[in-house]
Amino acid sequence: MDMNTIKQKYALITGGSSGVGQQYALQLASKGYNILLISNDLKANAVVESEIKSLYQVDVQSLFLDLTQTSSINAIIQIVDKQSLIVEVLVCNAGILVFGGITSTVPTSIERIIDLHCTIPTLLCQEFAKRMSMEKKGYILIMSSSTAWMPYPTIAAYSATKSYLKSFAQALYYELRDQGVRVTAVFPGAIDTPFYTLNEKMRHRLLGWSVMLSPERVATCGLNALFKGRRRSIPGVFNKCCVAICAILPSCALLPILRIKKLRKLW
Repeated sequence: MDMNTIKQKYALITGGSSGVGQQYALQLASKGYNILLISNDLKANAVVESEIKSLYQVDVQSLFLDLTQTSSINAIIQIVDKQSLIVEVLVCNAGILVFGGITSTVPTSIERIIDLHCTIPTLLCQEFAKRMSMEKKGYILIMSSSTAWMPYPTIAAYSATKSYLKSFAQALYYELRDQGVRVTAVFPGAIDTPFYTLNEKMRHRLLGWSVMLSPERVATCGLNALFKGRRRSIPGVFNKCCVAICAILPSCALLPILRIKKLRKLW
């Protein structure tokens, strides 16, 4: 990729202050993209912004926004338009995971999951897909999940919204491919982030078996697929096998799992 042709171009990354989002920001900066970082963690934003600036000669701007609020879309657009920024890469990465049965989940948590995983990515993609289509070039990466391939009790709202992103990304891929805009959906499994409270021994073991992947590896797989114009990326052999099995198994195959006593405590 010619560094001179993209030196004025920006990559907009939601949830870019930690985990996979942080890796997307670092790796896109290494490719010469200026970074527009968005998350609701002010301190983490500053840390990532400083890290990127110390490593790469690119412009980095971090925005402190609550992406569960649709008003954040207008705030992003105003900043982009005011500075005449050209967003060539959009990474819809922000997400939240809440464990528990649907009857015991706080309604506001469900609303936040739906807004963050469905409403905001849809509106962001609509806005920037229009701009990219006018330029006849652009890249949209949408973070879904391996849970999109089968209903998952105890994270019902999460898996359902990720299934929405799976369908939405596929539709966008076909809508935009003749307009010079590439769309890729990424379907990671377990990622080594604070979501999982594991001891060091277990964490290293799962990483060694590739049952769990590092944020860096997931981001690398996602961006490789995006810039090669692939419709989807399923990082890791273990994850590929799980997705393939889930895609063909009937939902009733979950019934034996639901009888596990420890799992039922989450209801």
